[in-house]
Amino acid sequence: MRNSAHRIMLKSLKMLAEDLREKARWNYQDDSLPAIIKVLSTDGTLAMVLYRLMQGSRELGLSPLEMVFNKLNSAFGNAVIGRGADFGPGFVLFHSNGVVINKSVRGGSNVHLHHEVTIGGDEAGNAPVLGSNIDIGAGAKIIGGVTIGDGARVGANAVVVHDVAAGSTVVGIPAKPVRQRAT
Repeated sequence: MRNSAHRIMLKSLKMLAEDLREKARWNYQDDSLPAIIKVLSTDGTLAMVLYRLMQGSRELGLSPLEMVFNKLNSAFGNAVIGRGADFGPGFVLFHSNGVVINKSVRGGSNVHLHHEVTIGGDEAGNAPVLGSNIDIGAGAKIIGGVTIGDGARVGANAVVVHDVAAGSTVVGIPAKPVRQRAT
């Protein structure tokens, strides 16, 4: 049990470190220690840290602690991230204000979210699945059992209710593709 808990804690810390490096690369085009220290004082970082602590607590089976980190994130990080939400390394919140993520959402690595993004389930309980290397603009809404392909970009205030192909940029209500890049 002790070795297992140690591995989970180490994994959570590695994920958080990669989150901070990714945010530093995006913000400062540099992931050196000074850039990471600057990132620690930027908006959204507290929500990222509390999310990783919540996720690690969940993996350790520490439900009360998981709930505490969830509530702290809501109160101080200004983000509501469901207790089962699962993102890979490089999860970045640029501005966490108004971010709401359903507990059933799954995301790959290097998922970038801007403020007031909602990633939610539908009435049937279906939740979005996000690939890797995704950027979701401010105010965007991704609703239901949709899949967002690797390298996709969702424009500001877009409402996504259908799958988004890898490498696509979608905008509008409902979101429609306006650009396709090779992934």
